[in-house]
Amino acid sequence: MDAIEVTELTKEYGSVRAVDSLSFTVSEGEIFGYLGPNGAGKTTTIRALLGLLTPTSGTARVLGADVREEAALIEAKRHIGYLPATLGFDEAVTGRRVLDYHASLKGDYRRDELLETFTPPLDRPIREYSTGNTRMLGIIQTFMHDPDLVIMDEPTAGLDPLKQEEFNEFIRAERRRGTTIFFSSHVLSEVRRVCDRVGILRAGRLVGLEEIGALLDRGGKRVHVVPSDGDSLGVADLDGAVDVTTVGEEIQFTYTGEYNTLLDELAGHDVRDIEISEPALEDVFMHYYGTEHETNPPTETADV
Repeated sequence: MDAIEVTELTKEYGSVRAVDSLSFTVSEGEIFGYLGPNGAGKTTTIRALLGLLTPTSGTARVLGADVREEAALIEAKRHIGYLPATLGFDEAVTGRRVLDYHASLKGDYRRDELLETFTPPLDRPIREYSTGNTRMLGIIQTFMHDPDLVIMDEPTAGLDPLKQEEFNEFIRAERRRGTTIFFSSHVLSEVRRVCDRVGILRAGRLVGLEEIGALLDRGGKRVHVVPSDGDSLGVADLDGAVDVTTVGEEIQFTYTGEYNTLLDELAGHDVRDIEISEPALEDVFMHYYGTEHETNPPTETADV
């Protein structure tokens, strides 16, 4: 059984269609990245999955429960962890009291374990927390009842780089335990470190759905070459060489053709230095899903 199954899901607000006929699945034990710029409809999708809004048409099933069936969804949500983008904790209470409250609702089997990695000052009131400490408190309350499925909206917002990497390692460990992770993000670089597959949303429509490795393979390789004696190399004429630019002595381009052809071309020249690497995921995203899908998306607010 898929942990999430979305079928022709549509949500309209008057004349604004926030999400449009979405269909995709998330397998059990998978880390699924849901990507798109702000306003693309990511939060609307998440709220529909959690039953926080009613679809205009279509539906979704979460841990087998139809999101339109309240009783079934309530039972399923006992096994779901949710980390919203905006954490609405009562700023007058301490972090410990927040966790105690959530423990009374759903349990806290893993609280002590999580506090070894994520370290908010539990005995201080939330009003004194930094953004990073508030986010860590949210992560603990999301995972402490050991959910089967975790849904997160921009989970690393506010974390410093060290904590971001610790969070990524934690997520990879959760996958090994069999937890299904669904998280939205507009920070494309973080998803390549943890995701198995990605869905790419643009103005409420799904414009890409594929494994992260396949997405990068389609983007080719980024090549930096420094020829000797100002040799132009002629790479601009190679099939598969795109975005060829010259910066000082260095020739830079993205190559999506046959690698042997590229190597044969370079072997005929005196090359002083060369670097071939994967392109940034941001570059792949923009190359395949940028201007060709450009529309005027609705602004994604607390109600969209």
